[in-house]
Amino acid sequence: MTLSFTLDPDLTPELRDGIVRLWADVTNAGGAVGFVPPVTPAEVLPTADRQFAGAGADGPDRLLVAHDSGTGRIAGLLFFESMRFPLMEHWRMLKRVMVHPDFQGRGYGVELMAEAERTARGWGLAGLRLTARGGLGLESFYRRCGYQEVGRVPGAIRVAPGDDRDDITFWRGLA
Repeated sequence: MTLSFTLDPDLTPELRDGIVRLWADVTNAGGAVGFVPPVTPAEVLPTADRQFAGAGADGPDRLLVAHDSGTGRIAGLLFFESMRFPLMEHWRMLKRVMVHPDFQGRGYGVELMAEAERTARGWGLAGLRLTARGGLGLESFYRRCGYQEVGRVPGAIRVAPGDDRDDITFWRGLA
């Protein structure tokens, strides 16, 4: 199986619902995409709506959606987020990087990250930045994708009382 990618898809009600369900499913499987399990699509929706608001070919942010070529299902996605600051327009922040649990372990995460890099290079960007929640082993995944850890704030993410995680910043230079 492989992925097909759509940059800035039309955010129809069906696609929005599919993304919100993906987001909840990823969270409930232990993914670090802004929530802790258990979470419902209704709880994800307000955050998703804020993320959608800036996305699209005419907005400052862009959405990359991956579909599984065999099933046509949404397999993953990520947002390219602008910092909305002229001195930082030469790079983008990757947000909400996720692959549906049904498709994990197939290399889709690596494929999604590679497509993000190809897209960013096509735009002439100098780099991509992302943050990750510590304690989940994400460091090794992002390193395999060519990202370098450039910062860490100990205990900055409180997932539960007494369970604080590091906020880790990664950078991928594209020059």
